[in-house]
Amino acid sequence: MVNLEWFRTFIAIYETGTLTGAAQSLYVSQPGVSLHLGALETYTGYKLFDRSSRRMVPTERGKVLYNHVKDAITKLEDAEQCFKKNALNNTPTIHVGMCMETFQYTLEPYISSMPFDIVVKFVEYTEALADLEKGILDLVISSQKGSEKNIDYRAFSKERIVLVAGRDTDTSAFDEILARKDKQEMLQWLKQQVWYGTTGDMEHLRKFWQTNFKKHPDFKCNYIVPNKTSIVRCLRNASGVSVLPDFLCREEMYKGNIKLLWEGFNVLENNLYFAMRKNTLYSDEIGQIQRVFEHKMTVAEV
Repeated sequence: MVNLEWFRTFIAIYETGTLTGAAQSLYVSQPGVSLHLGALETYTGYKLFDRSSRRMVPTERGKVLYNHVKDAITKLEDAEQCFKKNALNNTPTIHVGMCMETFQYTLEPYISSMPFDIVVKFVEYTEALADLEKGILDLVISSQKGSEKNIDYRAFSKERIVLVAGRDTDTSAFDEILARKDKQEMLQWLKQQVWYGTTGDMEHLRKFWQTNFKKHPDFKCNYIVPNKTSIVRCLRNASGVSVLPDFLCREEMYKGNIKLLWEGFNVLENNLYFAMRKNTLYSDEIGQIQRVFEHKMTVAEV
């Protein structure tokens, strides 16, 4: 029977290009790597690499084998992570999925105080909920609620999607237009502003525009930054506008560094959910993480 460690070694050689690199990535000896490769080539009956003085070049058979086993080995490694405990103190590892901005605002300042290991994965909601159901993640912070029978959803807060402006933005003209509820003038004024957005994730802007103007935004942002918390930091020192979840801006709005410009004719609000598998083994650890979120959100609303 084939040894799965042979496949793991084969993948390491394929991806690093050398026996030495594979040995270093697997924390094993180079002779051990050579032994595994030799055993796998004997088992398959094919030469998997052409050996040169500097690199291990995969043969055509090697490329085919890599494409067949890569995903399977990755899934096995994910399963291993789900059940792995710290060998020294039997500490559980909790895998949490959420967006980067939510992590930065809530869990990041407290993560070092947690008495267990945490692996945070920045992931879109759809992928996160799928990973939760598969057992890859233990807890997901989501603004979407699925219908999976083995997943519990508990609402713990709300996020309101709002239009905000930097401290130095002259918004007096917009306030007058808003009082008249003239949508065309509002659109004209907004398009003349300096806009901040994020790379590849403009869902909030699109939904806000569709909800209030019944159309998609027909302009591009002037400045594209890595994430929404970057937008908050940019706006507090400049003029400009953006559409953001209100909880990310509350502290800076309280300080007067960011203005709440408009909540929209139709308020766009999402529940935030804790999503976790039923009958999880890590209910105590997950409960501690949940209390951090609840505390942070409660403080932000005061």
